[in-house]
Amino acid sequence: MTTNASQNSAGTEEQYSIVKILGIWALAAVPMGIIGWVVAPALSADKDPLAAATTRMWAITVGLIWLFVLSMIIVRREEGDLRWATIRRRLWLNTPRNPQTGQPQARLWLWVVPGVILFALSGIVLAPILEPLWVSIFPFLAEPPSFDFEPIMESPDIQAQLVGNWSFVVMFFLLSVFNTILGEEFLFRGVLLPKMNGVFGKWDWVANGLLFTLYHVHQPWGFLSTWIEDIFFLALPAKRFRSTWMAIIIHSAQNVFFLFIVLGLVLGLA
Repeated sequence: MTTNASQNSAGTEEQYSIVKILGIWALAAVPMGIIGWVVAPALSADKDPLAAATTRMWAITVGLIWLFVLSMIIVRREEGDLRWATIRRRLWLNTPRNPQTGQPQARLWLWVVPGVILFALSGIVLAPILEPLWVSIFPFLAEPPSFDFEPIMESPDIQAQLVGNWSFVVMFFLLSVFNTILGEEFLFRGVLLPKMNGVFGKWDWVANGLLFTLYHVHQPWGFLSTWIEDIFFLALPAKRFRSTWMAIIIHSAQNVFFLFIVLGLVLGLA
């Protein structure tokens, strides 16, 4: 893959062209759309609610694993190897840097605390308002009832089936890891964000958040709330502190919370 010679604000990264940015986005979004709307429904047809939901989650996990593989292919082609030092540098997997001096500062990790809190509040307060508003404007983007996992998990019969079902914990763990760490964040904040300044300038983080939102074609009913969360709680911290870990930690907090819920269900504590 070739890059143009324009430099980012730090003057150290060769930048992508708009064609390359959109090409990488398409390599992520198109497979996820096909998996979400074609493959998963086909595989889960005629199954009981828990089996159908589990099948859909496994299918989405495969799509997320593809994002990780795609990230590694890009790094290998650009850098020539996949050593940890190379991956760490290329994907901004470093200690947060002071925006003024560019120097790593451990105390900047503290910014993830308000980030996690605000991200959670957005999901609790804004999402229940914005998602129905979005769907009222674009009703054809509403979530199909068969895709909605929440009512299934609230069913006493389903909860009884989950007791002792450790394979469900394994599946949820893999989904979580490739969702908010190795998959989405590696590709969008690690691969793309450092290379978008040449096209979008100081607004590269806004463009990155928008691309990440539009990548969610497999769940378009959440576009509006996802757009706000992606821009301000994921792309902005990663760009400001030049550390993908900031976005990874904030993004992963929700999955840690849900993992405890899943563990409670499997242990029969619900």
